[in-house]
Amino acid sequence: MGLLCRLFGKSWQAYYQHKDTLIKERMREEVVLQYIKEVRALDPGIGGEKLHIMYQKQFGRDYKYMVGRDKMEAIIARNNLYVRLRRKKPKTTDSTHGLPTYPNLVKELITERKNQLWVTDITYIPIWISEYEYEFCYLSMITDYHTKEIIGWYVGESMEAWCSIECLMMALEQLVGEDDVELIHHSDRGVQYVSAAYTSVLIEAGIKISMTECGDPKDNAVAERQNNTIKNELLRDIKFKSVEEVRLAVKKAIDFYNNERPHMSLNNMTPKEAASFKGKIEKKWISYRENHLKNLQIQKGATNFAPQTLEMIEELNQLPHSTGNRDRKELLNTSQG
Repeated sequence: MGLLCRLFGKSWQAYYQHKDTLIKERMREEVVLQYIKEVRALDPGIGGEKLHIMYQKQFGRDYKYMVGRDKMEAIIARNNLYVRLRRKKPKTTDSTHGLPTYPNLVKELITERKNQLWVTDITYIPIWISEYEYEFCYLSMITDYHTKEIIGWYVGESMEAWCSIECLMMALEQLVGEDDVELIHHSDRGVQYVSAAYTSVLIEAGIKISMTECGDPKDNAVAERQNNTIKNELLRDIKFKSVEEVRLAVKKAIDFYNNERPHMSLNNMTPKEAASFKGKIEKKWISYRENHLKNLQIQKGATNFAPQTLEMIEELNQLPHSTGNRDRKELLNTSQG
């Protein structure tokens, strides 16, 4: 070894420092890998950025095995731990029922608190009855739009209305002890949600009913996103053999989602943290929808003058152009007085 050091013009001290650095780097990578595997055991589809946020939250920035976001992404790539997307889901909404529907009440709504807007949807989960055959069960979920917390869920063997009602009854437990709740329930126009059994529960609870106006997923984007997160991230690559297995896994997944998984739309808080947070929740990305709606509100406000202000503007317009600024100013002061 001494000969090699002399050949490359390096000292023994430099050699051992380099060796110590390599050992520390390997140790750091092993610690990060172990952490990734532990979280992926709970959430098989979670991405690198969220893993890094959770790693920092758990151990702190001064942790001796802390790594940056890019370093964690590099470790994920080097160990072939990239997340691959699954195939698309089949259609689960039957809106060809001819039953009465409700208008969309949330097109221009920007939420300010929890229990202001609930959104709901259904997704399918395969159950393998043999190596080559499978059937489906169906997961209904209700999410608080403002906090992204999943407050109601149910796994049923069919898409019948009673399965969605079970989900709704769990969500309604959030309102126990609450008085005069101003709440909107938003869904697609699926037969489950327009059924008399489902809508009667909402009406009795004093909840306003809102529905999408077309089949565009953007009209119920948060509920659609929750389906994808639970099914294609937290339940990723799990082959279920029974409905009971699905229910146990979903319960565990939703517990992790609500209490541990950070959200960029919640300033990297968890849904449970957001539910108890007071004040405006900042986003880690730009909401073009909210910016558009705020601009519309500003434009509407600019045209809603008081009647006396409109009269003043009309009088000013009728004054001849030769009228001095003093006369215009006096008219303005008189109108304001």
